[in-house]
Amino acid sequence: MSNSELRRRKLKEPSERGNARKRKVKGVRSSSIQTSLLCLIVSGTLLTLFLVLYTDQIPWYAGNRIVDQLAKQFLGYHKPVYAVVIDAGSTGSRVLAYTFHESYLGGYLVLDKELFEYNKPGLSSFAKEPQKGVEKIADLLEKAKKEIPKEYWNQTPLILKATAGLRLLPAEQADNLLDAVRNLFKKTPFLTNDKSIEIMDGTDEGIFSWFTVNFLLNKINLNPAQTVAALDLGGGSTQVTFSAVTPSSFKDKENIHEALAPSGPIPVFTHSYLGLGLMAARKAVISYQNADTFNVTCECVNPVVRNKKFHYHGNDYYVSGLEKNYPTLNVKSDDLYVGEQIPIVDFSKCSNIIANYIHDISSTRKPPEELPLKTIFAFSYYYDRASEAGLIDFDTGGQVKVEDFKKAATKSCHRANVDQPFMCLDLTFIWLLLEQGFGLGLDTNIYLYKKIKGHEISWALGAAYNVLQQSKTT
Repeated sequence: MSNSELRRRKLKEPSERGNARKRKVKGVRSSSIQTSLLCLIVSGTLLTLFLVLYTDQIPWYAGNRIVDQLAKQFLGYHKPVYAVVIDAGSTGSRVLAYTFHESYLGGYLVLDKELFEYNKPGLSSFAKEPQKGVEKIADLLEKAKKEIPKEYWNQTPLILKATAGLRLLPAEQADNLLDAVRNLFKKTPFLTNDKSIEIMDGTDEGIFSWFTVNFLLNKINLNPAQTVAALDLGGGSTQVTFSAVTPSSFKDKENIHEALAPSGPIPVFTHSYLGLGLMAARKAVISYQNADTFNVTCECVNPVVRNKKFHYHGNDYYVSGLEKNYPTLNVKSDDLYVGEQIPIVDFSKCSNIIANYIHDISSTRKPPEELPLKTIFAFSYYYDRASEAGLIDFDTGGQVKVEDFKKAATKSCHRANVDQPFMCLDLTFIWLLLEQGFGLGLDTNIYLYKKIKGHEISWALGAAYNVLQQSKTT
């Protein structure tokens, strides 16, 4: 071997050894990074499990979103889950298309976003024209299809639940409407079965509403005593639901049911009052002493109101205030009376009519004793009327006392307001329902919200969670 070849070999050997060392270092670094990421995920997992298992003050999904993000980014784990719910209410139909994902820890459903759309009037208004009602539902389904990725349509459960509007219809008319919707569902790409369409029992409506509020407040997996009560005021019915803790609640066995929760069932008290929805009550009050005529005179409507249309259950009622023998109020300018008198509602007479109606509907039941002990969240028409009366901000909601509804009702009944002809009636009904119907003191705090953390307060979320959990077990 020549001296030149020997020199070349000696120069090559150190170079190869250097490259080998570099590859080794690079491999060690890569392995170290992967090990660090794995340790981070494992540490986060163990910490979250510790918090969830040993600290009952931590929300049930504590740390889940952080761990889910890590699992998605580094492990490629992400399992989206979808559900579509049609709420066929008495005053309108709504579609809520939910996007969840299954958490990396425990496979819990975590809500990411929702689509909320609605149209009017309600399905029950088409009792004599079922096909027109179906067209309204079809419009909502088209919006849901745009929200959910096409590749998931055949895995996405679709349900329609009708509430008090259809419960109050004659059986034949209700069945005709539901059959027409079933024919529509046969053509949908979403996942349906024989139980996808039904008139929802008032008990389920109450339980699902209670679940929704507590789920969004992150209280669903805490001590049941720390959950909040839910008051839902619909058009045809109202529901009262809370976790049962005291013996007085458990004695009322027919109203004790189980609500689903990630950690297992929770016993709740729930009762639905058919006929104590806001629109059903309004219909009863305007029809007081008017038989079944469509041109009515009402004690709870200001005398300046003439022939205001109220549509309910497919019928148009034309409502007026009293034409004579009504009280008046002197108009006050600062501290001086200017002499002008305006007609007002006789608040005492109006209150008596409404109180008697509430008593007639709820006379077989005592107010639930445990309810006044709870933190109370109220929504739907409670929220709408409170915001319209200026008791809360429409966008953010807020807290009121039962007495605030009474004061707002008194104020409204002493105004000649043609633009809001039924405000006096509606606010008086809400005040009396809370105080006399549910046994709440005037100083009871009521939390009024339309949304929690950007999500609609609706029984539909509870129904979606329920149907997704059932699909896991079938």
